[in-house]
Amino acid sequence: MNTPAHPSAFAPLQNDTFLRACLRQATDYTPIWMMRQAGRFLPEYRATRAKAGSFMGLATNTDYATEVTLQPVERFPIDAAILFSDILTVPDAMGLGLSFALGEGPKFAHAVRDEAAVAKLAVPDMDKLRYVFDAVTSIRKALNGRVPLIGFSGSPWTLACYMVEGAGSDDYRMVKTMLYSRPDLMHRILAINADAVAQYLNAQIEAGAQAVMIFDSWGGVLADGAFQQFSLAYTARVLAQLKKEHAGARIPSIVFTKGGGLWLEEMGQLDCNVLGLDWTVNLAKARALVGNSKALQGNLDPNVLFASPAQIEVEAAKVLDSFGTPHRGAGTGATHIFNLGHGISQHTPPDHVASLVQAVHEHSRKLRA
Repeated sequence: MNTPAHPSAFAPLQNDTFLRACLRQATDYTPIWMMRQAGRFLPEYRATRAKAGSFMGLATNTDYATEVTLQPVERFPIDAAILFSDILTVPDAMGLGLSFALGEGPKFAHAVRDEAAVAKLAVPDMDKLRYVFDAVTSIRKALNGRVPLIGFSGSPWTLACYMVEGAGSDDYRMVKTMLYSRPDLMHRILAINADAVAQYLNAQIEAGAQAVMIFDSWGGVLADGAFQQFSLAYTARVLAQLKKEHAGARIPSIVFTKGGGLWLEEMGQLDCNVLGLDWTVNLAKARALVGNSKALQGNLDPNVLFASPAQIEVEAAKVLDSFGTPHRGAGTGATHIFNLGHGISQHTPPDHVASLVQAVHEHSRKLRA
């Protein structure tokens, strides 16, 4: 099993703004990080990936994974780093044979589509994912306390979509066919996934992750009713098993459901610290609906980053103003973590990201003045 990293191996944290906001504590400004920030929009990432030879070559090599995780932190004054990995490492460790062709999405050699395939599934030996935990420890050391490190996983439902479809999908026909015709099989996959994800995230926490995020990227494709039964319930099963603290520090948890705005009130009942929102959600309404029980993360449309820097500033201010003045003073209250409403596009000009980070830091300080 994974050997936990000793806390004394890590430098003390110099910028805890992100973690404080996660825990609904007052901060001097609104922290910002971006989904997929370690990635294809950075020329230095593309150079490292070329050296690695493939996406999985990058993700499974501790030095390369450390290098690309740190690239955005070195380039922009962002407030958190996120582990460079993929959401599909868990089903890969279940023996489904993950591969990435250049220019195409992920594919599994063995899709899970019938009773026999489902019967074979089990929570994988976490030792098969040792490369991820080694990367977490290596990144945490390399960050040297600059900003916190976020670990992550796909949600049980999102992983199931890929496992049943065998790849990405436009219509989710295979996975929804199973959901409606053999809900018993679907529930078995989801239960195994939930327990695997919980073990995986706990091992990341032991290795040095200071917050963890569950990406429910495909929760929004479900019908009302089906979402609660097949996505939300299993996200809750993961959260119930997660470590809330490690080595004397609290470990915040974040849940992001793309297309989940419809179910915000129910998601507000989840045992997590932060709800991530996509760009379709109005932050002021979300704040009113969720109340002070959760910090909110989001939610600029990633395509705003193709506009001029001046327009990016305007749009960033709109997001911050929509949330309103965050909690100030002692105790806890409503807080906001700035992010995009989904992952950053690979075509984004890096200079525009620099403009966004600066705009968020400056405007959010004014909001608190």
